[in-house]
Amino acid sequence: MTRTSQWPLPQDSIRYVIPSRMIAMLASHPLTRDLYPLAFGHYRQAYGHHMHRQHHDDDLLIYCTDGLAHLNVEGESYRIEAGDLLLLPRGASHRYTADNEKPWSLHWVHFAGGLAPAFCEHMGFSAQALVRHVGQQPRLLVDFNGLLSVQQTGFRPAGLIHAANRLRQLLSAVTLCTEPLAHRQPLDLDSIHGFMKEHLDKRLSLEHLAELSGLSPAHFATRYRSITGVAPIQHFLHLKVERACQLLDNSDLSFRTISDSLGYEDSYYFSRLFKKVMGISPRDYRHTRRH
Repeated sequence: MTRTSQWPLPQDSIRYVIPSRMIAMLASHPLTRDLYPLAFGHYRQAYGHHMHRQHHDDDLLIYCTDGLAHLNVEGESYRIEAGDLLLLPRGASHRYTADNEKPWSLHWVHFAGGLAPAFCEHMGFSAQALVRHVGQQPRLLVDFNGLLSVQQTGFRPAGLIHAANRLRQLLSAVTLCTEPLAHRQPLDLDSIHGFMKEHLDKRLSLEHLAELSGLSPAHFATRYRSITGVAPIQHFLHLKVERACQLLDNSDLSFRTISDSLGYEDSYYFSRLFKKVMGISPRDYRHTRRH
């Protein structure tokens, strides 16, 4: 069984430890064997909370939301404060203690599986970087609390499989919501999309769109994709194809004329783009829609 602290829980804190037989199920089930939780919880103002593990058999992710704690990993000391996200990796000897004057509040999860090292790297952790200051992140709180939804399900496999996939969601989302503060400049998507719609007759470049946000093209593209799930130029193309569909539906204009009105002098090239997005050619689209 996973070694959690034996700190006596006050009424408003939660510790959920998965039984060994259910961990064996998660470790062998095709939907969970690559990544699964072992124990998780939420401690609020954890007076007297302390732990020392000489041999650590899993990975432990902790998110400090308030207060202070003192951490030592393999002889390296850290002061943990609100907004810190820390990883205690498998095999690393460590100890941590809540501050006596201002004890920490924390969400935590022990996890294992073949993909655990890859997820740790994806979150930005390494042997040289075990603590990241990410600030207050509501999305992380939502995902940590999502794990706790498995409570009162009687250790049913379905509930634990759901928790394992909530864990995958939590770990994969860390990078999205913990970009450096300087890179977290919000994008005015309404303005950007409005500009795209006003210039459907043009061939806008990534550089041109990035100028609207005041970001470099590479940073703009990364931020845009993290919010929308698609590249900005791909979205602009989809708007053009959407407009082409409207014109094919509601006018007798030739596709050559439609292509020209959308900034494509080469109608054959735009026809290929149209088919790639819609799955059928403009001609077939017009015929199918009208008849």
